Amino acid sequence: MAQKNAAQLFKAVKLDQALKERLKAAADPETFIKIAQERGYDFTVEELQTELSKLSSEELAAIVNPGVAPRFHIYPR
Repeated sequence: MAQKNAAQLFKAVKLDQALKERLKAAADPETFIKIAQERGYDFTVEELQTELSKLSSEELAAIVNPGVAPRFHIYPR
């Protein structure tokens, strides 16, 4: 299985509603990465955070549950 990174996952999420909903339900980065790995996407927590920092607020909200105020659901609370 070819390794894919977080940026490629974010592109796939735009086309796959089921994947989007599963990722939005992830409570922490490790769960998010586990779901991604099930789909063939392989990256670290650091790589995930780097890619998340590149997204606009709207793009981020489409992928992860934005939670309350500026906190993001994917980051530990």
